[in-house]
Amino acid sequence: MTIQNILQSATQTALQKLFDVSIENVEFQTTRKDFEGDITIVVFSFLRQIKGNPVEIGTKLGEYLKENVAEITNFNVVKGFLNLVFSDAYLRDTFYQVFNSSNFGFKEVVSKDAVMVEYSSPNTNKPLHLGHIRNNLLGYSVAEIIEAAGNKVYKTQIINDRGIHICKSMLAYQKFGKNETPESTGLKGDKLIGNYYVKFDKEYKTEIQKLVISGMSEDEAKKKASLLVDAQEMLKKWEAGDTEVVTLWKKMNQWVYDGFDVTYKALGVNFDINYFESNTYLLGKDIVQKGLESGIFFKKEDGSVWIDLTAEGLDEKIVLRADGTAVYMTQDIGTAIQRTKDYPDVGGMVYTVGNEQDYHFKVLFLILKKLGFDWADNLYHLSYGMVDLPEGKMKSREGTVVDADDLMQEMTDTARTISQELGKLEGYSASDKENLYRIIGMGALKYYILKVDPKKRILFDPKESIDFNGNTGPFIQYTYARIQSLLRKADFDYSKGVAIDLHQKEREVVKQLQDFPDVIQLAAKNHSPALIANYTYDLVKVFNSFYQSVPIFASDNHEEKIFRIQLSKKVGDVIQSAFGLLGIEMPERM
Repeated sequence: MTIQNILQSATQTALQKLFDVSIENVEFQTTRKDFEGDITIVVFSFLRQIKGNPVEIGTKLGEYLKENVAEITNFNVVKGFLNLVFSDAYLRDTFYQVFNSSNFGFKEVVSKDAVMVEYSSPNTNKPLHLGHIRNNLLGYSVAEIIEAAGNKVYKTQIINDRGIHICKSMLAYQKFGKNETPESTGLKGDKLIGNYYVKFDKEYKTEIQKLVISGMSEDEAKKKASLLVDAQEMLKKWEAGDTEVVTLWKKMNQWVYDGFDVTYKALGVNFDINYFESNTYLLGKDIVQKGLESGIFFKKEDGSVWIDLTAEGLDEKIVLRADGTAVYMTQDIGTAIQRTKDYPDVGGMVYTVGNEQDYHFKVLFLILKKLGFDWADNLYHLSYGMVDLPEGKMKSREGTVVDADDLMQEMTDTARTISQELGKLEGYSASDKENLYRIIGMGALKYYILKVDPKKRILFDPKESIDFNGNTGPFIQYTYARIQSLLRKADFDYSKGVAIDLHQKEREVVKQLQDFPDVIQLAAKNHSPALIANYTYDLVKVFNSFYQSVPIFASDNHEEKIFRIQLSKKVGDVIQSAFGLLGIEMPERM
């Protein structure tokens, strides 16, 4: 039975005895830090049924609880709030439940109603960039958090491997590539192909300028430029299964996939299932036909098929073109349905996609509900804001994107520079140092991005993120490393429980630890790694306050030393677990 259950029952009994009223629910809050107490009962909520002064009501209730509930040793009343103080014995008992839990905070995974989390979903005409980093970090972390909360999770991506943008890279490679390969150039495959996407755009603009100079309007030149016409023709050949085009497409895409794999590994993310647009772009057409027959969709005079969502505050949305070809909405409808066929235990899906697609997903989810799929109630768009750098906005066609690999390397380099300036790496081998720089750099990057609410836009400053003070990844990693150092110094057995009087700073650490399971559940419910990140920062702040105020090894009382090392160890364990949910590694030494 939780302390809230105990207090709820005791409060209901007290109010019945003291005021002859029956209260169904008791509202609890965490006691504000400027007041003494560990948990607060909101007395104001009783005033509908109990007439009187809230301070007097709170005082009578506090006296009853102090006398009748073993876990409560004191109380105070501030206006309409009853602040209760836990006994040392209760806090010690709860701590040892935490201390002896091997997987504290994590629920056992149940296979019913699995959740499929989609993220990354790149195009195969360019490498991953800064925007993909936020997408991948968010999607991966949310998947880890949902699993920690007790749900089976499938991590997936849909790779956009077809379309005119892919053909632009292919055509540029045909015309200008001279049979280059990743091996011959020393470039990752995704970077090599991305260069040809930029090359196409450059040559296309040059051709447009020449046509305009010759007297053609700019709009006409854009449509009639031979490069675009050839790319459109290549797309038609691909859709017709032309052997030469398909062979080139497979070769170039494989180069890109190999490049993506290197980036994903460096970023520390993975996938259980890959879907490919080349396999899914025709999905959904049969569903649209059935929906047309049942009256969910309607056909316009030109033969195009639409759905009318004006009654729901949206608008009319096309789901099939007049020539019978699918649009993205058609594909997404079909892909969602196919996923539930492929994985029948899936009861919900999370789509990690930027906020420019908010409207698209409102429409998609509504259409799936109208089509009668029960699981459509459990679809969620993990909408996130863009990531900006001090240098400004990114444009992939012009080759001005912030490359994901380059940014990760920059983070490692920055961590190297700062760590060398601090000069605390005596005794490290060269390889140990490089690994530590990578852990610090990547921890800084991931934490800086994930500590912000997903919906907010981020201005990312690499140097600011690698600060060993403040709300940063390296600051938390440093605290973890400090704890590991304490544990290495502890030359005594600290496996068994002890009974000591708790210092106020120890009480604060115990209470912060207790919150971890609830934070995981709340983060899963809200699809927000930021809740995990900021909980961890708060835990570290409380621990550091304890560390500075309470001597761990200097005490003459051996049992105090034991308890303080136990407390330190569990804080370290929870930091590691929380950062694991964010995909962040922890260093044993710093």
